Amino acid sequence: MGQHGQVAAWWHGRLPQEWFVAPAEVRVDRDEVVVVGTLAPPEGAAEEGPEATEAALGRISRFREETRDERIAIAREAEHRFGRKVAWGVACGPEERLFTHLSAPVMTRLRQPERIVLDTLVEAGVARSRADALAWCVRLVGEHADEWLGQLRAAMTDVQRLREQGPTV
Repeated sequence: MGQHGQVAAWWHGRLPQEWFVAPAEVRVDRDEVVVVGTLAPPEGAAEEGPEATEAALGRISRFREETRDERIAIAREAEHRFGRKVAWGVACGPEERLFTHLSAPVMTRLRQPERIVLDTLVEAGVARSRADALAWCVRLVGEHADEWLGQLRAAMTDVQRLREQGPTV
């Protein structure tokens, strides 16, 4: 199991089961862990339209306030354990909201999904640095980048698995 898998496994074991209706999505890069859980939609709320949006926003707001102290304690524990900042988010009905989250300076401020792309290219040896990776991405502006990066990550996972199975030196 790679580091991402270990971080996600810890979160799945650590989060209170009653918070979310499904396992939380755990996104990891070298700077931050973003944990996004799905809340049950409010009973009797509309499924679409402005009423659904308002009901979902109300549920998100309630969750944020009611769990604040416990979320802070869990985040501090995780930050100490994994050496990364923690951000929280929730989805409810048609809405998803991220609470305070990291915007790390690279050459510009990038959110975690963009940093993960750059770090994947560096870790795979496609680029020497985040700066080179960003320049490569701008030149490519690939419509098929998601598919290619998925294949690259799968290959890196295979390489990591093979390293773990190999002889110890």
